[in-house]
Amino acid sequence: MKATDRQVAGDHYKKLKIQPIEYILANDMGFCEGAIIKYISRWKNKGGVEDLRKIKQFCDFLIEDAVTKPPPLTEREVSASPVNSPFA
Repeated sequence: MKATDRQVAGDHYKKLKIQPIEYILANDMGFCEGAIIKYISRWKNKGGVEDLRKIKQFCDFLIEDAVTKPPPLTEREVSASPVNSPFA
């Protein structure tokens, strides 16, 4: 028996073609992204507008994090780094 074969507290995910946890794990998503998938998948059948508000909050967390961190290096920048040089 797989963990997704049973659901604690309701059946709002069992009605879906793919359960949010399967999608989240298959795509190696972080906490905030996973929460957004969870709430968007269930809002019509469980939490209603309150779930939509939660989605907005998790989006705000991601936006705040994205604008306060420097952007990740591109592959070209990483390969040009002196750390990756054979002469380092």
